[in-house]
Amino acid sequence: MIPKATAHLFFVSVHEGVERAAHEFSIEALWNGPSDETDSSRQIQIVDSMVAQGVDGIAISATDERALVAPLMRARAAKIPVVIFDSAVAMDDYISFISTDNYGAGCLAARRLAGLVGGKGSVAMIQQKPGGASTGRRESGFEETLAKEFPEVKIVARQFSMGDRAKARAAAENILTAQPGLAGIFASSEASSIGAIQAIRSRGVKLKLVTFDDSEMHREALKEGVVNLMLIQDPARLGYEAVKALAGYLRGETQQKRLDLPVREIV
Repeated sequence: MIPKATAHLFFVSVHEGVERAAHEFSIEALWNGPSDETDSSRQIQIVDSMVAQGVDGIAISATDERALVAPLMRARAAKIPVVIFDSAVAMDDYISFISTDNYGAGCLAARRLAGLVGGKGSVAMIQQKPGGASTGRRESGFEETLAKEFPEVKIVARQFSMGDRAKARAAAENILTAQPGLAGIFASSEASSIGAIQAIRSRGVKLKLVTFDDSEMHREALKEGVVNLMLIQDPARLGYEAVKALAGYLRGETQQKRLDLPVREIV
């Protein structure tokens, strides 16, 4: 099991699901990934190490949808089955792809934020990082839905957090300074959301904020009214389903090629 980052709360919850499935299906699940999801070089090293160990299967949440193609193709050349979870890879030779419906989640975020700002006004995005398939799909869904369904809601600023809370806060601070009339923000990831929360709290500004993922800080900010809507995934189920798919394949069972999990709304 190779997560894109071990330090994020999201992947702590993924690991809980992995452990539960490993116990249920009586398999050993090795857990190793980079601490930072921008470190694709480290993740490639981990994949190659797993291949060299001769593991029976690999499940991975890719740091970069293109950079991980070559190492995963090396795994396939070694006859090691691959399950992709959470974040896509630009290849087709895998057993199953298990993910949140990220594009649909971005569309939902656009509709909810447009409703919160009254169908018109300036909004911004705090994005995750270039090359990340899952967050990229969310951001595309958000942008395309606003353009098609809410032409009077304009995205006037966007910055990447690079998966780092401090950088996310700095990005949000920069946007709030440059756009004093901003009506709302969509933060597309855990780090982006926490940075946006911190910036809005420190400035004391009133605007609408739609966040992604879950943490104690998210929930406190929701109670305070800093966050208007949380969109949350089921990370434990992602981890569980990834292990389940590999275990089933190794038992000779045909697996569903794609499984999309919906997000939940918390208001």
